[in-house]
Amino acid sequence: MTEVVVFVHGLYMIGLELTPLRHRVGRAGFATRRFRYHSITRNLDANARALGLYCQAQQTQRLHLVAHSLGGLVVLRMFEQGVKLPPGRVVFMGSPVRGSRFARYLTQRGMTWALGKSGPGGLAAEHDPEWKQPRELGVIAGTYEFRLNPFNPDLPSPHDGIVAVEETRIEGAKDTVTIDSNHTGMLFRRELAEQVTAFLKAGRFRH
Repeated sequence: MTEVVVFVHGLYMIGLELTPLRHRVGRAGFATRRFRYHSITRNLDANARALGLYCQAQQTQRLHLVAHSLGGLVVLRMFEQGVKLPPGRVVFMGSPVRGSRFARYLTQRGMTWALGKSGPGGLAAEHDPEWKQPRELGVIAGTYEFRLNPFNPDLPSPHDGIVAVEETRIEGAKDTVTIDSNHTGMLFRRELAEQVTAFLKAGRFRH
């Protein structure tokens, strides 16, 4: 049976921006699926539960997850909720699993509306995450420091314009790698697709 890869988008997105990446990963022999959720009007717990139900509905013996940005927090919360899925691997891409300094910056300035319900307890919170799942986790972070958010001068280097590399670190990850790209631009890079595919197939990135 073909292995299924569920792609999980980030804040404000609906998953269409993941199409080039899905196409490239699909060419490696995977069946790809797009999970769409409401990143502004629903909180992290609700979106995690919806993701769990979506994944459990997939007819496959092996299921992988690939998540960008906020999507990584949704995946992490889903597993913390105790969902049971077929075996597979997980890749986070530019996901601030430790919390986002930029999100806290907005919150401190009364701009919580910009984060919707994904801010409290999610992006704007500080986390000390640990990966305890038996499935292997790979973490990709961007290092092209073009500031997509000129409002935040205190983002620590290296970063991808939105998320600092240190914010993507999670204890228990099997492998980590960085690519010279910004936060959203990485999704359109062939290098990213190659790294995602390598990890899904072998549990390690190309270094």
